[in-house]
Amino acid sequence: MNDLDMPALMALIDGDPGLTALHAFTRERMSADPGHDLAHCLRVARSAVVLGAPLSVPAREAIAAALLHDIINVPKDHPDRARASTLCADFAREHLPAFGFSPAEVERIAGAIRDHSFSRGATPETPLGDALQDADRLEALGVIGLFRCISTGVLMGARYFHDDDPWATSRPLDDRAYSIDHFTVKLLRLPATMRTAAGRAEAERRAAYLEHTLEVLARELGIARPAP
Repeated sequence: MNDLDMPALMALIDGDPGLTALHAFTRERMSADPGHDLAHCLRVARSAVVLGAPLSVPAREAIAAALLHDIINVPKDHPDRARASTLCADFAREHLPAFGFSPAEVERIAGAIRDHSFSRGATPETPLGDALQDADRLEALGVIGLFRCISTGVLMGARYFHDDDPWATSRPLDDRAYSIDHFTVKLLRLPATMRTAAGRAEAERRAAYLEHTLEVLARELGIARPAP
């Protein structure tokens, strides 16, 4: 996961007129939400290129898919959240031809975008879809995943944790009300869903960081965390 740094990714974008124009296009339209902004899309692009390389996924397609996968940001607590990836796929189909992408490329990219979403619960149909889905899920883990979990919780009005029962031993899990619950509801389940071997290994490494975070939090709160 370390064979492509961000300057190298930007060189790939700058060396392709279509990607350069698409990058500028998305910059003007991305959400200001730090969990779903242009910086997030570029990190996903970097991971998608790396994960897609062994699968013969063209870097150009991986980058385009990543740049547009969150172009329409439906809030996590919105009733239409499960449709967000479909809306983004439709947007890609409409706009990608203007950036020099062929009909076959557009369909692969739009299909990958449609299927990447955790909320939609779809299984990707192509190697590009596998790479994009894994790359996006990696963003939910590790240090960045922790930041995104808390910032998204704040946007939804969630507390960090339940003061009296942070580990939900005597109450139902509710990750819309308590951000720490999201670790159990979704984040720590992600490694098992990864589609690529490299993605799974990196997801397990990043999930271990989140497990460690919970152990430290338990010590700071003075409330023991039950064994998984």
